[in-house]
Amino acid sequence: MNTIKSTLLIISILWSGLALAQQKKKVSLEDVFKSNNFSQKSVNGINWMKDGQFYSSLQRGLSGPKVVKINVATGEEAGVLIDGGALGINFSSYAFNPDETKALVASDVESIYRRSSKGIFHVIDLQSGNTQKLMNGEKIMYATLSPDNEKVAFVKDNNLYIAELANGQVTQITTDGKWNHIINGAADWVYEEEFSMSKAFDWSPDGSKIAFIRFDESEVPEFNMQTWGKLYPEDYRFKYPKAGEKNAEVSIHIYDLNSKNTVAVNSGSEKDIYLPRIYWTGDNNTLAFLKLNRLQNQLDLFYANAQTGETNLILTEKSETYVDLNYNDDLRFLEGNKGFIRTSEQDGFKHIYHHDKQGKLIRQITKGNWEVSRLVGLDEKSKKIYYISTEVSPLERNLYVINMDGKGKKILTPEKGTFTINMSKDFKYYIANFSNTSSPLKVTLNESSGKLVKVLEDNQELKAKIGNFAISPKEFFSFNTVDGTSLNAYMIKPADFDESKKYPVLMYVYGGPGSQNVTNSWGGTRDFWHQHLASEGYIVVCVDNRGTGARGRDFKHLTYANLGKIETEDQIAGAKFLGTLPFVDKSRIGIWGWSYGGYMSSLALMVGNDVFKAAIAVAPVTTWRYYDTIYTERYLQTPQLNAAGYDDNSPITHVNKLKGNLLLIHGTGDDNVHFQNAVDLVDALIKADKQFETMYYPNRNHSISGGNTSWHLYSMMTDFIKRKL
Repeated sequence: MNTIKSTLLIISILWSGLALAQQKKKVSLEDVFKSNNFSQKSVNGINWMKDGQFYSSLQRGLSGPKVVKINVATGEEAGVLIDGGALGINFSSYAFNPDETKALVASDVESIYRRSSKGIFHVIDLQSGNTQKLMNGEKIMYATLSPDNEKVAFVKDNNLYIAELANGQVTQITTDGKWNHIINGAADWVYEEEFSMSKAFDWSPDGSKIAFIRFDESEVPEFNMQTWGKLYPEDYRFKYPKAGEKNAEVSIHIYDLNSKNTVAVNSGSEKDIYLPRIYWTGDNNTLAFLKLNRLQNQLDLFYANAQTGETNLILTEKSETYVDLNYNDDLRFLEGNKGFIRTSEQDGFKHIYHHDKQGKLIRQITKGNWEVSRLVGLDEKSKKIYYISTEVSPLERNLYVINMDGKGKKILTPEKGTFTINMSKDFKYYIANFSNTSSPLKVTLNESSGKLVKVLEDNQELKAKIGNFAISPKEFFSFNTVDGTSLNAYMIKPADFDESKKYPVLMYVYGGPGSQNVTNSWGGTRDFWHQHLASEGYIVVCVDNRGTGARGRDFKHLTYANLGKIETEDQIAGAKFLGTLPFVDKSRIGIWGWSYGGYMSSLALMVGNDVFKAAIAVAPVTTWRYYDTIYTERYLQTPQLNAAGYDDNSPITHVNKLKGNLLLIHGTGDDNVHFQNAVDLVDALIKADKQFETMYYPNRNHSISGGNTSWHLYSMMTDFIKRKL
């Protein structure tokens, strides 16, 4: 009798659990793309104020945007600094001058490429409330207040200007700017995309000089992109240097506001170079700059005399493969021009180094088989350095502090997950943005010791909402690829997973050099689309192949001169490993990706035709001959030097191997990975008599977004997966 009661009790509990699980909603496409049910809240536009007791934050309300002042000690609002509603300015960004008496705000901002934009700029006197519209409301670029509070520098029509605030007088520093020919003070397309820069000028510390980069792109080949929607389609022509083609000729110049003279900086006789960074060292007469050769295997740091333009070589770093600027972009000059701190991969992992003024190495500050992902604070008074690293795991990002002598290292954020940090100017506080796979964004105000001051945003509303859905956790795992290297991966199973059943698998890939998808962090829209697929009975898997980031230089540089080969081998190995699992239907494994991931997915379907049943390639590179100089030649050299590296692993080369189902998607307005890539792959597939599906999105750029686009795109991809996988 007791046994029967116990059995009935167990059955009752099981049925209750099942009923509870059934009450939870499946993640629908509408939830992800129509209702935005899974969007996170954040704290936007944070700027630390000079006294260290306050920070400012951009807030949006019904009455318009506001910049509010927050007391660091209490976390409470201490006043409104800029009231857009009262001023009649619907601004979207703001910046203060050094003494915080004036603010520069931008309205009617118009995006150009990934990082560039133009807008109407207003100068606001924070004491009187008076506003001044620059250039009578014409749209300008990169407006920047001078350190002496008296002027604003900006770019308009490819020329560099200075406006005096007292009288409105405008001085045009350069006059040779011309569309598709000469650019002064702003980056060309390829620098903006691949060196993560758009503004290309900088005030000297005392505001007496402006250093700027000039791009002569007259001989760079033009790319023609048609735009649709009118009776006669229009051409949009812009300079885009494809691999092996001519780059813009770059030079650095320094304008002296007192003498009104401009000097050219001597960067050497070789003109086929890159000049991706300029820095004032803290000395008003010394400009530092970085120089890369065309193959990007030598990086030089120079000092330039701001009066004469003469230069001295301070430091050189060479590599048999490439010197990755993105991993050497934490250069900080010490006060009084007493030396500098920088990051480098020279010992095999990205670490922090201390050099004297002349470039001599004083010491390597951090060491180990892990990477410093970002330097976030350099406190010279207390001789401490704050940085984010992967020391706990390549999947994690944590904040550390270390003394400049390399001692006293301490972790400040021991929680498992991913942190980004915004540190105060006096290094007493920081704003931490934290998430992991089970917790959405949490924004906190902390003392530099790590002590919590206040939670600014914890997304409790989102957490509660997610509790109503059948969300499947990411399960991290690893496996060995063909050469025995362990690869990191994650898996999302259906919420009602039954290990006795066999499930189809969709793999998600990016896989490009230095990238990383497998991290302990909260996901975005694509992750919730994957949750929808899991609710429909699919397992979603992501593998970070060899060549990806956070595991050291050698792991990343394995793909050098032969992009696509090793990465594809690893994705195929991942699919084969999944096929050995008892709950995976190895006859129904698909793969999808975007950009580099689209290149990978299409290539994997062809080369791995016995493993993959279907693939979706969104905005893929189909031949590296069509991609830009800086990115492509960094990893492949030029086509003239390494033709096989360009052609052997192009999907176009392997179209005859296609057996499975391919969906090819591209935007016709993609200024990054041109629609030309899709056109040539389609042509090759037709010639090879291969059937496939394709979709183009008129005038959409590389993100293929805007209006109803994302809903349409992901609905179509979902339908394809259900039909073909």
